[in-house]
Amino acid sequence: MNTVNPVKPLAGQFVPPEIIDGVALMNRSQADSCDFGVIKVDDSGKILLYNRYEAELADVTPAVAEGRSFFTEIAPCTNNALFFGRFKKGVAEGDLNMLFSYTFTYKMRPTKVKVQLFRDPDSKTNWVFVQKS
Repeated sequence: MNTVNPVKPLAGQFVPPEIIDGVALMNRSQADSCDFGVIKVDDSGKILLYNRYEAELADVTPAVAEGRSFFTEIAPCTNNALFFGRFKKGVAEGDLNMLFSYTFTYKMRPTKVKVQLFRDPDSKTNWVFVQKS
């Protein structure tokens, strides 16, 4: 739980505050129970956890996704300034909490989603949350 600096909720945020507050301790079972995509990535974008919702949305199993780069191997349509650029900047500044609309185009018909990028300041873990619009 983030006790040092409480995270300010974002307008239109689809990730419940209790998920954000406990994200550092989230396990696979908890991630799979979410009704939105949950992707934990390291500072370079390598996938550490990939939940069932995201697997079904992208048609990529967790076994295939985990250990690979989200931005260049699993979702290369995100390897741009709008998505990966925001992620890199937020990681570098230690402040990654933003919500934006995006359209995934890789391996699927164009799919509109809402994306929330988040970095837990206590655990220094990075999260990509995705909800189909």
